[in-house]
Amino acid sequence: MTSIFRFSQNLLVSLAVFSLMSCALPNDGPAQNAAVLETKSSLSGPGEPTEIRVRTLLEWLQEPWGMDFLPDGRLLLTEKPGTMKLVTPGSWSTQEISGLPTVANEGQGGLMDVLVHPDFERNQWVYFSYSVAVGDGFSTRVSRGRLKNGALVDVENLYTARPAYRERRHFGSRLLLDGEHLYITVGDRGNRAAAQSLLSHAGKVIRLTQSGGIPLDNPFVGQANALPEIFSYGHRNPQGIVRHPVTGGIWVSEHGPQGGDEINILRSGANYGWPVITYGEEYGGGKIGEGTQKQGMEQPLIYYSPSLATGGIAFYTEETYPGWGFSLLVSSMRLTRINRLELNTDDTIAGETRLLGDLGMRIRDVEVGPDGLIYALADRSRLILLEPR
Repeated sequence: MTSIFRFSQNLLVSLAVFSLMSCALPNDGPAQNAAVLETKSSLSGPGEPTEIRVRTLLEWLQEPWGMDFLPDGRLLLTEKPGTMKLVTPGSWSTQEISGLPTVANEGQGGLMDVLVHPDFERNQWVYFSYSVAVGDGFSTRVSRGRLKNGALVDVENLYTARPAYRERRHFGSRLLLDGEHLYITVGDRGNRAAAQSLLSHAGKVIRLTQSGGIPLDNPFVGQANALPEIFSYGHRNPQGIVRHPVTGGIWVSEHGPQGGDEINILRSGANYGWPVITYGEEYGGGKIGEGTQKQGMEQPLIYYSPSLATGGIAFYTEETYPGWGFSLLVSSMRLTRINRLELNTDDTIAGETRLLGDLGMRIRDVEVGPDGLIYALADRSRLILLEPR
């Protein structure tokens, strides 16, 4: 049986305009793929040397959802109703991008993630995810277009999740390009059993080629009763995905029910358990599934109870914030903060610090900019910057 570790010591971080709470350090550190339960912390410990000022760069945005940087330092961000904006640093002026397809701004759906191709200077490709109406239901779709003179041109549809569902929630939709592969997260669409079915894209991480083809080494290629686009399954609503800059592993944040948010490291063909196993429970209380562990199903690297309502995630590898080590940044909507997980070289958790909690901002996404600074989409309306002092 996998051991479950709890944090047992505390750190304190002070900011220029507010205090931060810190989670505790494990005595021995959790083993790889062992779950860690967050515990409440106290204001004790020596404090962290970095002070931070939070600056609002843009406000009055309409439900900002995703963002990514162009090579020249400008920022693309999406707004859920269907708008993409190009933001110029310094002046923080915005330009609306034309040429986007119609999105279904229904329930939790709309225009969601945006991803700039790593070789953008050569090919100008921008990838984006959104919900679309398909028949009498809705699906997650991913398209790409070339960004030229403030417009997306040569737009092509790469992927549409199937089947469509009438429910208007749990679209997932985070994007990652890793080499020749495009990863897409898709939520269970409010149909729990679909997450365990290999004949549905719901509750899966999808892996395609950059142009939307199916990689021949995908785990279910050639198998009867399985969709070949599937890379992993048993997910509830993955809201963040990022590549580890050293190991190359793919890390995913997963939005649980009431409790049970998870950070997972993906393995090809692996089953992450939802809804058979979970550390969460029904809203209002009540057991979900068979428990927290089962043979053949993965354990999370870390889980949260109470729930963070996890959003986007990013690795921090810079030296911009003194005293910070190699870290994973996890955005939180429900608990209105960014959690900074400091990592050991074997990817176990060395400690966790909670940032921004006193501001009461829902954090949807977080990115490390080309300047080494941390940017976040907050409070359903703002772009903010964390500045070291």
